[in-house]
Amino acid sequence: MAKRIFSRKIYQGNKKKRSFLGLFFGFLIFGFFVIVSACLIFVIYIIKDLPRPEEFTEKQTIESTKIFDRTGQVLLYEIYGEEKRTIVPLESMPDYFKKAVISVEDNSFYKHHGIDLKSIGRALLIDFKIKQPAQGASTISQQLIRSALLSREKTIERKTKEIILTLELERRYSKDQILYWYLNQIPFGQNSYGAESAAQTYFGKHISEISLAESAVLTALIRSPSYLSPYGENKNELLSKKDRILDRMATLGTISKEEAEAAKKEEIKFVKSSKPIKAPHFALYVRDYLISKYGEDFLKEKGLQVYTSLNWEFQEMAEKSVADGVKKIEAYNAYNGALVAIDPKTGEVLAMVGSKDWFADPYPKDCSSGVNCLFDPNFNVVDPGPRGIGRQPGSAFKPFVYATAFEKGVDDKYIVIDEETDFGIWGGKHYVPQNYDGKFRGPVTLREALAQSLNVPSVKVLNSIAGLQDSIETAKKMGITTLNKPYSNYGLSIVLGGGEVKLLDMVSAYGVFATDGLRIPPVTILKIEDSKGNIIEENKKTQVRVLDPEAARLINDILSDNEARIPIFGPRSALFIPDRQVAAKTGTTQDYKDGWTIGYTPSIVVGVWVGNSNNEPMGKIPAASSGAPIWKNFIEKVLPKYPVENFTKPEVKKVSSVNPENSPSPSPSPTPSPIPSSI
Repeated sequence: MAKRIFSRKIYQGNKKKRSFLGLFFGFLIFGFFVIVSACLIFVIYIIKDLPRPEEFTEKQTIESTKIFDRTGQVLLYEIYGEEKRTIVPLESMPDYFKKAVISVEDNSFYKHHGIDLKSIGRALLIDFKIKQPAQGASTISQQLIRSALLSREKTIERKTKEIILTLELERRYSKDQILYWYLNQIPFGQNSYGAESAAQTYFGKHISEISLAESAVLTALIRSPSYLSPYGENKNELLSKKDRILDRMATLGTISKEEAEAAKKEEIKFVKSSKPIKAPHFALYVRDYLISKYGEDFLKEKGLQVYTSLNWEFQEMAEKSVADGVKKIEAYNAYNGALVAIDPKTGEVLAMVGSKDWFADPYPKDCSSGVNCLFDPNFNVVDPGPRGIGRQPGSAFKPFVYATAFEKGVDDKYIVIDEETDFGIWGGKHYVPQNYDGKFRGPVTLREALAQSLNVPSVKVLNSIAGLQDSIETAKKMGITTLNKPYSNYGLSIVLGGGEVKLLDMVSAYGVFATDGLRIPPVTILKIEDSKGNIIEENKKTQVRVLDPEAARLINDILSDNEARIPIFGPRSALFIPDRQVAAKTGTTQDYKDGWTIGYTPSIVVGVWVGNSNNEPMGKIPAASSGAPIWKNFIEKVLPKYPVENFTKPEVKKVSSVNPENSPSPSPSPTPSPIPSSI
């Protein structure tokens, strides 16, 4: 009986135990399902807002707009916002650069499927020891997802999204495709995103041209681009990290120890970050056009490739010619100069120097923002745009008047009397112009008058033959854009340069003479491509006849006639180029405020201006001695790049009727411009 009772108690105890275990396992299973369900709900919640991995192929990666020279090899300027980037193929990147990045950022890149569990475990242990989530364990794929599609916040939700997207990315795309995206996506500092932009920023090279040592430098910048900037105080730390990366590559066997040691000894030359622009006046002139047409935000993001007309070799020569030439005339209180060169057959601007040195300090240094500065480095004298007015061209305007007279039937043999002449009341006083040297020569031909830049005969040609209105219209047709006041506002003094003009307009207009009367407006852009290489804009301007060919040929013949200008300029002036037929004209304005020289062949037109930014007069130095030497220095360097080409000779006509009196017919002007009186 006792035994039966004891057995019953054991049975009841076992039953209770089984019941407890069942209940425990039931709760365990229930809890498991709850956790799994919660995880599924959490994952579903996260997945519903996840970006699609296909966005890598669909999205437009932000790329900066680049302005190049005509070859596409010289980057002049880059228009970008927060991200300065150029997309390049993976094949353009050196193997040792790719290996350097992989060895540091994700040594198992080609082995894992997006997540490196060993690295995660190692990072978690370290995080546990230091009791904060500081240790990273992200693969290259994870870094790409984080930088392109997610934020960098350290939360469970963000990390879960990162893992899911990374696994899906690895499932859909090849390792090389992922590496291509990564190396074109990541920041390297200095607003440079992607390997190509970084190589250009730090070394002035394409990524395909960097060395093993430079590859290690770029790799070192990936983790700490700001802290390790070579332009900051931690440059030595950057170079030390470069050496450690080379050692790691040698340890992993991606390079030999000998290669690592040789790379450590290589001197790393960083390009200066202070001059992020070449041919600045030209580049910004092009930029302003692009912004007006496409908008600044579009240019900062869409990666346009702008191929300009600029000849970089000519530009460098132009900058040196202006800088050296102005330095020589500073003793005459002349501190600034400008130059522009154009191909008259195409209108293409080949060189542009808007002021003698964009990167120099204003002069004097205490002048505020260019105001009252003798030298304002950033102001573009070539084309002031809406910021400022033009400059008076002096006698450089005379060819437009003579061309108008030639179109009306007279020729270079037509005679006028060079004598003191009162042209009547202009602006409340008698207008009695003088020649540059104060002398009068009696009867002179139009060839002599123009070649020697005689003022009185030129005013007679305007007043009695060419006509004020017709001469201004000729100048406008040829490319002068600034003479928009009523004709009477300019008066007879316009033939001596009494109206403001732009250097770019003047050089372009002289190009009409060079092409025997054909005009094409200035061209600065050859073509524009989008980020995929499609042409979205291309220069297709054509020449239009605006001047009678014979009138243009007469001007060319006179301005290239060294014998005809000898009485004023001498036989070996700065306008004379041995063994070349070059037409040239100078202009010096009232009180020596401006000195102009414009000269040309059938292949190139070059214009030079010298003076002061604030319009303060120079010393008594004519353009033949101030701007002409700069012009000659430049044109003598570029002419050998062109075949010898002469102007077409004008037709030989019978001698024109002589009018020795050629008396003026005064017609007063209420508001005449100042009266320049120099050659």
